[in-house]
Amino acid sequence: MSRNLRSISFVASENPLAREAAQRLSALYGNDDPRSADVVVALGGDGFMLQTLHQFMDTGKPIYGMNKGTVGFLMNFYREDGLQERLAAAVENVIHPLKMTAVNNRGESFEALAINEVSVFRQSYQAARLQISIDGRVRLDELACDGLLVATPTGSTAYNLSAQGPIIPIDAPLLALTPVSPFRPRRWRGALLRNHQTVEIVALESEKRPVNAVADATEVKSVERVTICESAEDTAIILFDRDHSWDERILAEQFRY
Repeated sequence: MSRNLRSISFVASENPLAREAAQRLSALYGNDDPRSADVVVALGGDGFMLQTLHQFMDTGKPIYGMNKGTVGFLMNFYREDGLQERLAAAVENVIHPLKMTAVNNRGESFEALAINEVSVFRQSYQAARLQISIDGRVRLDELACDGLLVATPTGSTAYNLSAQGPIIPIDAPLLALTPVSPFRPRRWRGALLRNHQTVEIVALESEKRPVNAVADATEVKSVERVTICESAEDTAIILFDRDHSWDERILAEQFRY
């Protein structure tokens, strides 16, 4: 898809290499205010890319990342020449984040969005005991584990993959439900869900076995109940080089050894 992106805004992480790159690119292409620019180019690693996607959520503004950090699965290769041509030819992917609603042990409710995953983790030395419901029906009465996460296709190659969860193509209408160090039932390795399904996680014995809930970088402590669903109304737009598209990265990742 060819697009006309006349004005570019460069944003950079705190990494000195990213800051230096932003200065060089600004000298070559100019640097417009991100609020009025046609496209935002994020320089850093995957963590900074997630911050930028959250910052420009629901603005309709596409985000193009170039790797100047330690991790770059969400980033394109860094190259200074031909940037406008790369932007014009880039593949656009629209991301719908997860919406987390978490209720803590004081009855307070918190909402947050997650582009990668929503996770529930044990807060103490004792394993968490979690009950899992899908669309209002209890599917697992009790899971004893270190944690449990619901990952989007975007987040399926992040912590979900480290927890032995499945890799999901970015356009697949699926979510990954993945346990972290499951103790009982030992053989349960998670599930693939349709993206329109709602997951509810209840912390059993929450006073004795407290758990925290995390949506990307937003953490809620001592939760009693967490509800997770894909947000139909919220969107973020990410751009990838056509010769290094998300589909190609997903395919390549599945053949790594």
